[in-house]
Amino acid sequence: MAFDNIDMDSEEELGAEEISPPEVPSNRPFFVVAGILGAITLLAVACIAAYALWYLPNQNKKEAAQLEQINAQNTQIAESLIQTQVASAYTATPIPTEEVTVVPTATSTPVVVEATKEVVAAAPTQDPRTATVAALLTQAASAQQTSAVTSVAIATATALPTTGFADEVGIPGLFGMAVVLLVVIFLARRLRMAN
Repeated sequence: MAFDNIDMDSEEELGAEEISPPEVPSNRPFFVVAGILGAITLLAVACIAAYALWYLPNQNKKEAAQLEQINAQNTQIAESLIQTQVASAYTATPIPTEEVTVVPTATSTPVVVEATKEVVAAAPTQDPRTATVAALLTQAASAQQTSAVTSVAIATATALPTTGFADEVGIPGLFGMAVVLLVVIFLARRLRMAN
């Protein structure tokens, strides 16, 4: 038989080679890169949380206080303009008085002269209260027109809108993120070259 000639030592050597496990490549570089990216992500989340919890509320409070101060100044200016206009348009209404005239009479006999009140008939005048009310209504109407013009002038925009990425984060934040991404690229290439 042809199978009787088989060397038993060579079979044991072949079996020993087959039993040894194959070499498994290491995943260490992957875990290092994943850890670095995870740390960067956690750091970014912490920075965003700090920004949202401390910096943003303080900034909103300052803007609200500044807006209230500007509104108070505008209101004060508008009120002073209205009061100035009303005061400059004011005219004193003369109060009519009765004239008393004494008419002396020449007589040869002694006569006791008594003072008499004589009202001089003048042109019929209007009631002074009516004239005052009409003047005040005219002043009030002109003051309302002035306040409408003033409020339109105050309502104009004085600043550009603050929208977009660069307005919220700013140019330094943009450059900082670019540097962090470049560092990640160089670290990834270096780890790839090490394998």
